[in-house]
Amino acid sequence: MTFEDIRTLARAWPEVDDGTSYGTPALKVRKKLLVRLKEDGDSLVMPGVPRDERDMLVENEPNVFYFTDHYRDYPMVLIRLSKAKRALVEPLLRRQWLALASKAARKAFETEGSSRQK
Repeated sequence: MTFEDIRTLARAWPEVDDGTSYGTPALKVRKKLLVRLKEDGDSLVMPGVPRDERDMLVENEPNVFYFTDHYRDYPMVLIRLSKAKRALVEPLLRRQWLALASKAARKAFETEGSSRQK
């Protein structure tokens, strides 16, 4: 995957905007960080991942998920985009979007999704 893949995926959801964080491209929901590209250009900083879940992800998929000492005490995981598959990243991204999006946006998206399935 690439950051552009992540951007395309997330921009389909309401309230997602382009931005920057620490000088790198980022996606935000209502001005709060959804995800950002790390300075190395290949790693995604994914907030909203509790440490116990992060540890499990790192243990099960160490080529994809990792963290540095800087992120050790935060509910975040780093994702190597060059090794990641959409099926691993999308659920984490969607969960973070759901945590940040307004109730109205979540409801509108759920309604739109159910009408597409009919």
